[in-house]
Amino acid sequence: MAGKNGLARKALQVTLGTTAFVAGADKFLNLLTDWQQYLSPAAARRLPMSGKNFMRLVGVVEMGVGAAILRGPTRAGAYVASAWLAGITANLISCGKYLDVAARDANMAVSAFVLARLCERERGHVRRREREEFLRAA
Repeated sequence: MAGKNGLARKALQVTLGTTAFVAGADKFLNLLTDWQQYLSPAAARRLPMSGKNFMRLVGVVEMGVGAAILRGPTRAGAYVASAWLAGITANLISCGKYLDVAARDANMAVSAFVLARLCERERGHVRRREREEFLRAA
């Protein structure tokens, strides 16, 4: 963690990564909720598989994204999570139901985007510091 944004970056990394991983794992267990209810009927009709199997596939993707955010590559995982959550938000809005969940997911999408940008900023500071050290040594 570098600089004054380190705590914010770490907080976003832990919360977003853990949430994605746990939600993904629960796609197999349905302990938190019945995930199929959030799949829009229009999307479900277009699927080449059952809604249950699709949600399991979604779970695998979410666990992978969560692991990437938690263990690296954090920046790439955060960008994927941001786009993924934006897609989920659009799906929920198209259902016309669960608009409270859509609002929450839209906020999480923005948070994931901010995490990715903080990672880029952190990497930029590291590169700048390395360049300055190299120039001083030369």
